[in-house]
Amino acid sequence: MTEAGRHRVVDAPLAPPAPTAGLLDVLGRRYLLKLLVRREISARYQGSFLGFIWSYINPLSQLFIFWFVFGYIIGRGTVDKYAVHVFCGLIVVHFFTETFNAGTRSIVRNKALVRKMAMPKEMFPVASMLVSLYHVGPQLVILTVVCLFCGWTPDPLGMLAFALALAIIAVLGTALALMFSAANVFFRDFASAVTILTNFVRFGVPMIYPYTLVDQRFGRFAELYLFNPIADAVLLVQRAFWVGSTDDPDATIAEHIPDDLFVYGVGALVGSVVLLGIAQLVFTRLENKIPERLS
Repeated sequence: MTEAGRHRVVDAPLAPPAPTAGLLDVLGRRYLLKLLVRREISARYQGSFLGFIWSYINPLSQLFIFWFVFGYIIGRGTVDKYAVHVFCGLIVVHFFTETFNAGTRSIVRNKALVRKMAMPKEMFPVASMLVSLYHVGPQLVILTVVCLFCGWTPDPLGMLAFALALAIIAVLGTALALMFSAANVFFRDFASAVTILTNFVRFGVPMIYPYTLVDQRFGRFAELYLFNPIADAVLLVQRAFWVGSTDDPDATIAEHIPDDLFVYGVGALVGSVVLLGIAQLVFTRLENKIPERLS
């Protein structure tokens, strides 16, 4: 038998051993994704006596600070239940900044796994987003208890607003984390730049100040402010929780909530999905060079 007869020759182009379908591969490997998320959460509280309890202590302390400092020392008479108003914004801002910051560093931080395992590299930014979403849970529990104490009653439109807000931040944060995580492999300055950028987020959303202040100062140009998807997400969470905890919810909606908030929210979600598609294209172009730049 000839040499050619003993071996089967396949005429096909060479393919990389790692998956190449991007985010679709991440969805197909949910068990591995779950392990990564658990690993990240365990690492965060490793060696801590209180462990997961810290995820409740931190938001509680921030709620107390805003309630005491701004409610009593400085005073915010024009905004009813000011602490709840701010805390709604904090949930969104923390979700976004944690996703963006941790996601940008995720590939470099897990470089040993990236070099050794044939797995979709998009999994690391996605895992960072899910860890951040996991920590929204304790904040949401605290917000719900405080709002119930203030007389809040959940309504279907408010719950829809909250779900839309989470979807916007999850998609937007993942898109930015995906792009910047790849860029950070080539230039580590991107991680520091993202840290500085996220410092400005809380001042670019109606958290410390109400949206009416923007409307009063900028007039018809205030609509441009609503093209910020993070600002839309903050307003949607405030619509879900803060509005119902005020003394007159109908008056609060009329005064502080934009008329077309849900239109802007859906537009923000669509725009975030488009950005996620662009981020996937950019990541795909760079991912084959990532292992060699990590070595």
